[in-house]
Amino acid sequence: MKRTEAQSIAEIFDEVLRQNNLDDTFNEQKACHLWPEVVGPQINRRTTRRYVDHGVMHVYISSAPLKSELEFLKSRIVQLLNDAVGSPVIKALMIH
Repeated sequence: MKRTEAQSIAEIFDEVLRQNNLDDTFNEQKACHLWPEVVGPQINRRTTRRYVDHGVMHVYISSAPLKSELEFLKSRIVQLLNDAVGSPVIKALMIH
């Protein structure tokens, strides 16, 4: 039997995700998980629901004034989320 170079669990996990075309789905969920870290606790407290569908992150905010402010920051938030994930998986942000 031929020996191969040892791989870390993370490398094996990434390879399995890629082979099954699940890497984008995993990164989308990772972006949802990182939302509180990216936007901070005050915005996160007003977030009632969030999910990603085909690269578009949908975020439900309970405060109308905050919704208006976030509309102006959408591109910056998308950039911060993608930086946090390490992959350009979020294409747009919809504030509801």
